[in-house]
Amino acid sequence: MEATAYARFQRFGTRKVAQVLKEIRGKSVLQAEQMLPLIPRTCGHMVAKTVRSAAANLTIKARLAGKTLVPENVYIKSCWSGKGPMGQMRRVMPAPMGRANTFKRKVCHLTVVVSDEAGR
Repeated sequence: MEATAYARFQRFGTRKVAQVLKEIRGKSVLQAEQMLPLIPRTCGHMVAKTVRSAAANLTIKARLAGKTLVPENVYIKSCWSGKGPMGQMRRVMPAPMGRANTFKRKVCHLTVVVSDEAGR
């Protein structure tokens, strides 16, 4: 059985979130929750919330199906981050001679899939 959680329109760069996801991919949810506070990235808090949400979704799915779920056997099957829209987050940075340069804030979408099968 699988469950998915999404964190959309997060104010982090896709590559930096992917570095955190690379560390937890394939591990159990309990191991990931222990590792994430130790990773020196600010997006670790957002990733931890999404992993917890996916695990809670799996718990609810298992309860509705009449199964019992062992928390030690819940694994992160897959996780990835993708680019979000940057058009709405335009900002202005001062430039020489009184001009203004625009730049766009990066936004990402995060997806975490957890499973209770050990095969991953």
